[in-house]
Amino acid sequence: MSGYRKLGRPTGARMSMLRGQVTSLIVNGSIKTTKTRAKEVQRIAEKLITLAVKEKDNYTSREVKVSAAKLDSKGRKILRTATSKHGNVYDVVERETKTQTVSVDKPSRLAARRKMIAMMNEQHTAEGNRINTVNYLFSDVAERYVGRQGGYTRIIPLGPRRGDAAEMVILELV
Repeated sequence: MSGYRKLGRPTGARMSMLRGQVTSLIVNGSIKTTKTRAKEVQRIAEKLITLAVKEKDNYTSREVKVSAAKLDSKGRKILRTATSKHGNVYDVVERETKTQTVSVDKPSRLAARRKMIAMMNEQHTAEGNRINTVNYLFSDVAERYVGRQGGYTRIIPLGPRRGDAAEMVILELV
């Protein structure tokens, strides 16, 4: 027996469908789909959540200098005039440097992040703001399952679908 279900689709279409469903499951908490698709999505999601729980705190913090434009009270950039050595006059944006604390992934967490990026799509809110699904998985989802040893999802049967009688289920995070 092969290691995965083909779901009657070519590889690209199947992987795209599974990525979309895994992303929806992790961001929204549950999806409604067919039983065979749910089993494949469950398999992928369980592995991603396990990876996130394992690598959740595997990073360091570092101070970094950041340069940004100075802004006036109305939020516009402050300009000053400068003259080149050839006598040309032009405007230059005033800049200020700040120190900022950023988190830096250790190598194993970076590898885990790249696997997650490969298996999840970009998601947007209703207002159009982008959700960083990998950061959401590390910060929110992994936080819920720290003490749990697997079994992060469950399948609830709904019965046959009208039209083609495919077995429908709800796949949700526990």
